[in-house]
Amino acid sequence: QVQLVESGGGLVQPGGSLRLSCAASGLIFSINTMGWYRQFPGKERELVTKISRRGNTNYGDSVKGRFTISRDNAKNTVYLQMNSLKPEDTAVYYCNGDVQVFGTEDYAVYWGKGTLVTVSS
Repeated sequence: QVQLVESGGGLVQPGGSLRLSCAASGLIFSINTMGWYRQFPGKERELVTKISRRGNTNYGDSVKGRFTISRDNAKNTVYLQMNSLKPEDTAVYYCNGDVQVFGTEDYAVYWGKGTLVTVSS
């Protein structure tokens, strides 16, 4: 019914930048909060940042001042601009969205399959 697809991951040198995108498609009536999470090997997934439909944002302490989340509601897309990247930012990055499907009243959280970001010289 709903698919989220991330793009933009890859290899970048320390201090560099990357921009991730996540496009949601399918039988979408509305999307509330959208977010980015990351997962390090052997660790649980952790919140990077999230944004409400109105644009209110929250950031994890480790990325404040370096990462910026934004969204385009008309395109059902959320972005993550990552600057001043560090080797410890290396992880698989996942997006999610709190989605109301057409014909339903409830919202459900859908996840993308993730995109790998590697920060290394």
